[in-house]
Amino acid sequence: MSQVSKEQGEAKFSMFSSLRHDDLKEMLDSNKDSLKLEAMKRIVAMIARGKNASDLFPAVVKNVACKNIEVKKLVYVYLVRYAEEQQDLALLSISTFQRGLKDPNQLIRASALRVLSSIRVTIIVPIMMLAIKEAASDMSPYVRKTAAHAIPKLYSLDPEQKDQLIEVIEKLLADKTTLVAGSVVMAFEEVCPERIDLIHKNYRKLCNLLIDVEEWGQVVIINMLTRYARTQFLNPNINEGGGGEKTFYGSDEEEDEDEEEKEKKPYVMDPDHRLLLRNTKPLLQSRNAAVVMAVAQLYFHLAPKAEVGVIAKALVRLLRSHRFTQFTYLFSHLYVSQGMFEPYLKSFYIRSTDPTQIKVLKLEVLTNLANETNISTILREFQTYIKSMDKDFVAATIQAIGRCATNIGEVRDTCLNGLVQLLSNRDELVVAESVVVIKKLLQMQPEKHSDIIKHMAKLTDNIQVPMARASILWLIGEYCEHVPKIAPDVLRKMAKSFTNEEDIVKLQIINLAAKLYLTNSKQTKLLTQYVLNLAKYDQNYDIRDRARFIRQLIVPTEKSGALSKYAKKLFLALKPAPVLESPFKDRDHFQLGSLSHLLNAKAGGYQELPDWPEAVKESVRAVGTVTYRDTGALWGLQGPQKMEGSRGCSCPRAVPQRGRTESPEPPIQYNIDSNITLIPLSLQSSEEEERKHERKSKPRKSDSESESDEEEESESESSQSESEDSESEAEVKKKKKVMIHRKRNRYRKKPYGAIAPSSALKNYELLHRITGEGLSVEYCFSRQPFSPDGNMVAVQMQFTNNATSDTKNLHMEDVKLQSGMRVKEFPEIELLPAGETATAVMGIDFCDSTQAANFQLCTHTRKFFVSIQPPVGELMRPVFLTENEFKKEQGQLMGMNEITERLTLDVKCRNEHAIVQRVTTAANLSRVPCGSDKECRFAGKTVTSGSLVLVTVATKEEGAAQLTVNCEKMVIGTMLVKDILLALTQ
Repeated sequence: MSQVSKEQGEAKFSMFSSLRHDDLKEMLDSNKDSLKLEAMKRIVAMIARGKNASDLFPAVVKNVACKNIEVKKLVYVYLVRYAEEQQDLALLSISTFQRGLKDPNQLIRASALRVLSSIRVTIIVPIMMLAIKEAASDMSPYVRKTAAHAIPKLYSLDPEQKDQLIEVIEKLLADKTTLVAGSVVMAFEEVCPERIDLIHKNYRKLCNLLIDVEEWGQVVIINMLTRYARTQFLNPNINEGGGGEKTFYGSDEEEDEDEEEKEKKPYVMDPDHRLLLRNTKPLLQSRNAAVVMAVAQLYFHLAPKAEVGVIAKALVRLLRSHRFTQFTYLFSHLYVSQGMFEPYLKSFYIRSTDPTQIKVLKLEVLTNLANETNISTILREFQTYIKSMDKDFVAATIQAIGRCATNIGEVRDTCLNGLVQLLSNRDELVVAESVVVIKKLLQMQPEKHSDIIKHMAKLTDNIQVPMARASILWLIGEYCEHVPKIAPDVLRKMAKSFTNEEDIVKLQIINLAAKLYLTNSKQTKLLTQYVLNLAKYDQNYDIRDRARFIRQLIVPTEKSGALSKYAKKLFLALKPAPVLESPFKDRDHFQLGSLSHLLNAKAGGYQELPDWPEAVKESVRAVGTVTYRDTGALWGLQGPQKMEGSRGCSCPRAVPQRGRTESPEPPIQYNIDSNITLIPLSLQSSEEEERKHERKSKPRKSDSESESDEEEESESESSQSESEDSESEAEVKKKKKVMIHRKRNRYRKKPYGAIAPSSALKNYELLHRITGEGLSVEYCFSRQPFSPDGNMVAVQMQFTNNATSDTKNLHMEDVKLQSGMRVKEFPEIELLPAGETATAVMGIDFCDSTQAANFQLCTHTRKFFVSIQPPVGELMRPVFLTENEFKKEQGQLMGMNEITERLTLDVKCRNEHAIVQRVTTAANLSRVPCGSDKECRFAGKTVTSGSLVLVTVATKEEGAAQLTVNCEKMVIGTMLVKDILLALTQ
């Protein structure tokens, strides 16, 4: 009956749980975000309580695309937990995770990458690699930190990706954000700890950032820098020790050696070595015990002995931490130089609430700290411990007293008397441990302590602990000459109880009988034969063999050989006194504070601490910021540019080496691009000189126009030398035409290496002169990076005042944009005189879409509604790939990311030059080298998200061709195919 009720109860419970999950599934399928959020909170709470929620995976994963940020965060928390278990279902949603990598919210991007790296399927390794590379260049430090966390996961999934991952690690190591530092060093330790060359140029930066890194990262960085320093710096204690006084009758060789030692240069610490010690010292005050322990081991292994003492106070402070962590910290106290802890002796006194293992370690520390000045205090403390109810602790205390007596001869007698008093203790375990320790102490001076041996002989009737009985019998046998009357009587008593004794006691009875037979055979001959006969038939074969061996050795017969003559020397030989050693000795071959040091065995993943080098090369860490002035190259930067894959860097202004001598100007914030335009400084300076002549010869412009020109030209002017005035007039005239052409088409310049059409960039009408009442505005996409924000498309606008009156206060208002889009307005043009033209540049982040940016163009009297809509080809920037890189990236963008169309080329577009010209006119792409004459390849990236765009035009016979576009964003790819088809077929 009970079984039936039990089954009914289980059925009800399972029904209830299933109904509860059905309720959650209904809430997740609801259209209300509030219900979804409540359901996700309950599910995450279930996971936190350890309950299984894996059956909800299909219902949860559908909400990855939810627009509510709070719901999306919780969904990703759930997916990180179950993505590895439900790999098949997770793979079905991989496109959603990829979209999450482009989300404007940094938490969503990081969560998407975390989920993607949790799917342990080799088929998505290329996708993971691409996601990590993109995340490593993300604007958010949190996303870059997540990318660093994903690197070890990918490496464990596919070790063949190591080379590419090392490139990402090298990039992240150069990151100056404290949030990223700890994570990338952890990735470095997991993937390529042998690549010590990656640390050289980042060593000083890591040392300086260390104080601001989070605590987990501090531990990782300190441990890595400890290993690094052991390979890059000399031993700071190399000159310590050695060198006693020279004897009067010294040999010539010794004199030569002394001269060589004098010739050795004194040790001078490397500044980088000192930098590491100086920057880690404040972390001894950290609230995190792991950080303090990491700094302590760094000082122990790297600092001069005179400076190691600074860690003592911090280590003592750790004793106040949780008792489960005290064990680890006390281990470190055992191996750090003990002298530094003497002022803190009372901190190691044992509390009654301490666990036994903590008590034993504190005893070890107190024993190591004992010396002639404090031994009386320590022994009084030990006397208190002996009264404890913890028998294991009492036994450890007695052993500690024995070690103190061994190490300090002045208190040996005192310790012996105290241990003898313990022999009258009621607790048998205390007495037994005392006997064992006394036995070891008596071996040092047996002749002075015959009374103690006699006293111990009387205890054989009372002590029943086998080890203690065996110790007493060994002492009586070893020093039987000091107790000639008592020893035979002890043997008689032991012979009576021989069959009931433990094996260890039986062996000592046999040894006692043999020794007494050799020293006092008259009294003990029959007893010895009796004991040997009993042992001959013992059940233990060790005892039987020992008895046969001793009989043949000590009892001479006709068959016994010459060995019996030396029986006395064998049994009664002087034995060295035992050395009482700590059970925690000989662990110094492991790194302090490591798991291997704690276990005294090499743990998995343990890396040996390198030995100090005998010599070091010149500093490989002298890596400063290389400026163009330092290089002395005859090349300068032309205009603000943007580096592909970076978020901007700070570079100094390029200044010629010759000419005037002026104080260097402060650094200017540049965005450096791989499409950088490089021109010779001599040509650049001559062009600027020509501009000066032009300005002098022309009539004075309006204030607004001159200000605009000054803004455009100030950057290049500041980098020129006044000494160029000496240039000949003929050279100026010769270059005048080139300069005028550059001035007229300034916004039409293309990046170096990009193949742009020979004709001018296409202009679009923004405002007609009739609609604008005399004001006409045209704009073009200059295909130059927009320096204030690299995610924006640069739009160059040309304002022409066709009216008879001046136009004033030309500016933008009432900007209306779609979600995610942004605009950087052009500076207000205060005055545009009649008949004049002005240019301005604005930036628009179209968010990788062709939706229009709407705004009002305002003057001092009127407002005009206008809009700028970009062709899809202007939403890209060129990216330079090799042929192999192109093929590799193309292989990762297959399936739904690939669009192929067949076409017939226009008659005028059947050669390579025409195809390249028309494709690059339609889209801002760069040409990729190709080994085939029948293929043209192009590559680029979207401006906002950096999504890769690959275009291939393969020509065939009679004008037939095949167009292939590979793009992560399918909408962009589809629209680009239409534009390129139109360009190639018209």
